[in-house]
Amino acid sequence: MSPSDRVIVPLDVPNLTEAIALLDQLPQVSFWKVGLELFVAAGSDILKILKERQKRIFLDLKFHDIPNTVAGACHSASQYGVDFLTLHATAGRKALQAATEALSQTPSPPQLLAITLLTSLNSRELAFDLKIPLELPEYVLQMALLAQESGINGVVCSPQEVRQLRQVCGDDFLLVCPGVRPNWSKIGDQRRVMTPSEAIQAGADYLVIGRPITMSDDPVGAWHKICTELREIS
Repeated sequence: MSPSDRVIVPLDVPNLTEAIALLDQLPQVSFWKVGLELFVAAGSDILKILKERQKRIFLDLKFHDIPNTVAGACHSASQYGVDFLTLHATAGRKALQAATEALSQTPSPPQLLAITLLTSLNSRELAFDLKIPLELPEYVLQMALLAQESGINGVVCSPQEVRQLRQVCGDDFLLVCPGVRPNWSKIGDQRRVMTPSEAIQAGADYLVIGRPITMSDDPVGAWHKICTELREIS
C-alpha cells in the first residue's frame, strides 16, 4: 500500500455541490470520508458519486443505539458498498456483536470500526464530564479490547494511543487515526494529536487528515507535502 493510499480525506462540507468541488480539486485522493454533516445533507448521492469515480469510502456515521437498531443500520449501510463503517464502542458488547453478525450475512461487507474516544476529548473531560474513573489510555485500550472481542475489525483512536493498541491488539487489528496534524498546520479542536509520520511509525494503518488539506490555501500542495513526508519514512 502506497503512503498516499493510507491518507483518508474527510468531505466535511455542508452540501453536495461543495463536495463535488472538493473532489474535482483533489483527484489524487483515493480514499474519502463521508461524515454526518454531508450524509444528512446529500444522502446516498455522494456515495454514488464516489463509487463512480472509483474512490474508496469511509462512511463515518458513528452508530450508537440499541443492538437491534445498530444491526439494522449496519446492514442497510453495507448496501452502499463502502469500505469502512463506524459505530461507538460504548454502544456495548451486544450492539457490537449484533453489528458484526449483521455484516457477516452480507456480501462484501465493509470493515467495521469502533470509536474508542473522540479525539476532541481529553483526560480532564473524560474524568470530570463523563465521570469515567480510568486513565484515558486505559479507557481507550478497554474499548478497543471490547471491540476486538466482539468481532469488530478495528478501531478509530487518536495517534497517541496507537502504539499501545498495536502491541496489545496485534497486527491484524485496524487502527484508523484522526487527530493527525502536520507540524505546519493548526491543531484546531483536536486535543490528542501527532504528525503523520509519527502516527504511522507508532503503528497506525490509516490517517484521517482534513483541515490541513481542505482548508489550506493550496490543498493540492498540502496533499503532496503530506504524502512526501510519509514516503520519507516508508
